[in-house]
Amino acid sequence: MSEGRAMDRLAMLGGARAVPRGTAMPEWPVVTAADREAVNRVLDSGKFTAMASGEREIAGLEEAWAKRVGVRHCAAVANGTIAIQIALAAVGIGPGDEVVVPALSFVATGLAPVHLQATPVFADIDPATYNLSPAAFEAAITPRTRAVVPVHLHGLPAEMDAIREVAERHGIAVIEDAAQAHGVVYRGRHVGSLGSAATFSLNVSKNLPTCGEGGLVTTDDTALYERIAAMRQFGETLAKDGTRDYISRIMGWNAKINAIQAAFTRSQLERFDTEQMQRDQHVRTFLTRLAPLPGLVVPRALPDRGHAWHILRLRCDATALGRTPSSSGPLRAIVCRALRAEGVPVSRYQSMPLSEQPVFQGCPAGELPVTRAVIEDSFTLQKAHLNPAAGPVLERYADAFEKVWRHMDLLIRMAEGGAR
Repeated sequence: MSEGRAMDRLAMLGGARAVPRGTAMPEWPVVTAADREAVNRVLDSGKFTAMASGEREIAGLEEAWAKRVGVRHCAAVANGTIAIQIALAAVGIGPGDEVVVPALSFVATGLAPVHLQATPVFADIDPATYNLSPAAFEAAITPRTRAVVPVHLHGLPAEMDAIREVAERHGIAVIEDAAQAHGVVYRGRHVGSLGSAATFSLNVSKNLPTCGEGGLVTTDDTALYERIAAMRQFGETLAKDGTRDYISRIMGWNAKINAIQAAFTRSQLERFDTEQMQRDQHVRTFLTRLAPLPGLVVPRALPDRGHAWHILRLRCDATALGRTPSSSGPLRAIVCRALRAEGVPVSRYQSMPLSEQPVFQGCPAGELPVTRAVIEDSFTLQKAHLNPAAGPVLERYADAFEKVWRHMDLLIRMAEGGAR
């Protein structure tokens, strides 16, 4: 066999990998000297919580993010999941209420209503954006519906104008789940300013991370903000000087972020725009190479909104290759196997609609044909592309995709049982 043919042979069949062994996946988050200095500043100050007199890291992060989003208020909390829970509780969600959520999302979107003894109602998604379908949202509304949580999945904003129009007609609160969409603009406005309140995650894996867990809740409603701020601190109303009377006036949690986490994120925020611009350039270049591959559906931004590219979800369309739709799932499985063998760290991520997870047994769900199809035929690339220096590695990954696609006839036969 010639060297050229050996190099082109699929790695899972004994050929050389397209991504050479030892090629490191770029780390995320990037931790700089400035980040370490920010953390050490807190350690040296001895002021670790919002209750510490004179603590400024938490308030500084809140002020910076509120200004960035274009709202009056931001409350920093312990994580992105409690952020959704507190936002829902602050708008009055409680036992017996229904909250419409997309059937394709991270589990936290559905868990937040459950923690309030409310019922998540799972609605189908749009086939192009993978976000909540406005039509499916409206079809899911009942007399008990009190809120909707549209998710800007993977960093692409949902159809917020249409969702808000439906919500306003039915008197339903809109809580944005923007955990994966930091800094993205939708029709001239930042996500985080498009509903009654919005929530962000600062988990270490997110585009805007902290050194562990954290979250943010944004709102333009002062009364709503005051409830959110109280709920994260046992339901107490804090004086402006930080003094406490230890009286819980409403239901609340201990859901505060600490000053070290806030300082780390404030430092990350200083270079967020630059890193996001570099990420956007590298991801678009990568997807431009993948887009011509027949039967591969790549994520795309829309003209009226940005994209954070937090996760890249790709779909295998068997019909574009002359096969039946039922072949898409098996094709996705064999393509993932081939790509991983070539050194591309793809994964399936979700394996079922949220409504089918055991924790949500008995919760209502509409017909979910789009959600089921997307889960069956799609796979994802996570974290590897977030580092702003990931361009060269993404070029290697694109080489691997092109190599795998040169063997598509063989992979189709394997997917359909014609080869082992």
